[in-house]
Amino acid sequence: MPPLGVSRVGGLGTAAGACLALVLGATGCGPSPDSSERAGSSVPTPTASSGGHDTPESGTPKADGGASAGPSEAVGSATATARTTAGTPSKGTSAAKTVRLPPRHAGFDYQIGGAYPPPAGVKIVSRDRTASPAPGLYNICYVNAFQSQPGESSSWPSDLLLRDGDGEKVVDEDWGEPLLDIRTAAKRERVAERVGRWIDGCADKGFDAVEPDNYDSYTRSSDLLSANDAVAFIALLSKRAHARGLAIGQKNTAELTGQRKKAGLDFAVAEECGAWDECGTYADAFDDRVVVIEYTDAGLRKALSGYGDRLSIVRRDVMVSKPGSADYVRKVG
Repeated sequence: MPPLGVSRVGGLGTAAGACLALVLGATGCGPSPDSSERAGSSVPTPTASSGGHDTPESGTPKADGGASAGPSEAVGSATATARTTAGTPSKGTSAAKTVRLPPRHAGFDYQIGGAYPPPAGVKIVSRDRTASPAPGLYNICYVNAFQSQPGESSSWPSDLLLRDGDGEKVVDEDWGEPLLDIRTAAKRERVAERVGRWIDGCADKGFDAVEPDNYDSYTRSSDLLSANDAVAFIALLSKRAHARGLAIGQKNTAELTGQRKKAGLDFAVAEECGAWDECGTYADAFDDRVVVIEYTDAGLRKALSGYGDRLSIVRRDVMVSKPGSADYVRKVG
């Protein structure tokens, strides 16, 4: 989700996907398709040596590498048994998995604050990794990949929490989330092993894709982390996701869309791209495979005005609450 009461960095900026620390029953950070679909090919997916979040996310939502071949674009069935193997095993792998991309310009709902029956017309839904996928829809699994859940930093090895020169944890102040230390290849591998186990859990439940939140956490690191660190880390998660037959989405961070191939990313989850005039950046980089969450009526109008016939767009409340809550808002037009 966007940071609360904080302006974004300059340039293209990032709609900072921060943890929804106050939403019950969901995890991660973040406020995070049926029109024309064209057949693609399966992605040869090497087995990753890294991957895995193993701590519960209860509490709140909030050189060219990667996938070189085009993933299949069929809408997923949200069942693990629907995942098939195809193609010739690539070197060092057991088989190439079929990865399904989200359809373009399809009804979308963002439910990382708690799962509920999708409204009529919804074809794509994003839910927290602790939830179950919605039967018959294309399901995106939300994980908080670059920051620790509020109150769960003790579950991480101390040296994997980013610390400043005084040894203090570097925290995303908006959502109370300590940043993870991905400054070295060795630490990236260790963090990715934990996050990767969460990704495995998404695949085992039958999700079609994964949405790793806080790709832009380096912008909140007081220059301790770099964009290169973020790209190198998410590339590890992409390998893990593809190895399990999951597509992987870029969450926000418009300034890194040019790195999508290096990072191995398949589609985008863009918060407030209408409000920040970034929808075109994501649309161009991901061939219109973009799901958009706006948090204001003005942002929704701008997103629909420019990209309503191309992207999957929804207006939600900032806390992405469930129906029945006083805060609940969902609009599509």
